Amino acid sequence: MNYLWAGMIIVGIIFGAFNGKMPEVTNEALDSAKEAVTLCITMMGVMSFWVGMMEIATKAGIIEAASKKMRPLLRFLFPEIPKGHPASEHIAVNFISNVLGLGWAATPAGLRAMEELGKLEEDRRAGRISGPVRKRGIASNEMCTFLVLNISSLQLIPVNVIAYD
Repeated sequence: MNYLWAGMIIVGIIFGAFNGKMPEVTNEALDSAKEAVTLCITMMGVMSFWVGMMEIATKAGIIEAASKKMRPLLRFLFPEIPKGHPASEHIAVNFISNVLGLGWAATPAGLRAMEELGKLEEDRRAGRISGPVRKRGIASNEMCTFLVLNISSLQLIPVNVIAYD
């Protein structure tokens, strides 16, 4: 991917040079860099706010209550995850964040969920937990299901888009 982007940039610069448009290429590169910095600063504020809100909701017990309400759905989607496993709570937080359109707040929970699912797989390999055992480097059914659901997440309130406008 890096080579593809680098190639497109080089081709664009060479094309601009041969057509006498180097001042325009330079101006657009600088304007784009300025817009990128502005976007990053704007989104950093939005991300910080919503990640903080999710952390407050977690400490206030709101996430745990929502996770309990989601247990039937999670048991249906992830029948092989043992009851009370930490992965379930992280998956629930990820789903809640995604439904609210808080993709950046969902990312840490999604990463923690995948880590916990990886630990679950290690426990299966060691024989501490029953379930289908896979070789290292092969994703479990739970990991694949979570990934597909996370990628195709439903966003009822696109907070990040609203914040940027």
